[in-house]
Amino acid sequence: MRNALVICRKELHSYFVSPVAYILLIMFGLIFGFFFWNALGYFVVEGMEMQMRGSSFPMNLNEQIIRPLLQNVSVIGLFFIPLITMRLFAEEKRSGTIELLATSPVRDAEIITGKWLAAVILYSCMLLFTAVNFAFLFKYGNPDWKPLAVGYLGLLLQAGALLAIGTFVSTLTKNQIIAGAATFGICLLLWVLEWSADTKLRPGRTSLRTCRWLRTSTHSREA
Repeated sequence: MRNALVICRKELHSYFVSPVAYILLIMFGLIFGFFFWNALGYFVVEGMEMQMRGSSFPMNLNEQIIRPLLQNVSVIGLFFIPLITMRLFAEEKRSGTIELLATSPVRDAEIITGKWLAAVILYSCMLLFTAVNFAFLFKYGNPDWKPLAVGYLGLLLQAGALLAIGTFVSTLTKNQIIAGAATFGICLLLWVLEWSADTKLRPGRTSLRTCRWLRTSTHSREA
């Protein structure tokens, strides 16, 4: 495990000494911020209109802002996860350092775990950026923090699975573009898998249940 942590630290260093990590963090934060302030603006306008109409329907921050935003984050992640994982092994192959890594006194499982863990930590930092926006809700509102915490845990687990897929794809090629495109294709397929299943397979079929189980969006909604 110590060797895996050393590789993880090395990989994180390579992310943050280049513009890659900073560009990903800034772009992820800006995109989420756009969704957040639009959702918040709609919530405020809707609340004001309901007061003017004399309606007493309760406004719920968790259902009307937090839940949709967390679902948006899971979609945004489909585009950013390939950018994180495409270089993990493809860059090692391209630069020729994969031979040094393979012949070092480190087990293959430790190499893979270390690189995957670095990708998970970078994605966790991206999620942490989004938490700054939610701090405004807790300052000026009173949302329930437990669903938000469970939602973040679900996003992290979903990202961990997709990052593992991206790490595997990166081992198959030395071209980062190919690795990124293939990872995005697989992530997108897992997201839309049930769409075709609903229209082409009879309800109750084992294949339909399997598609629903594999589809990542199903698990994110249930979370």
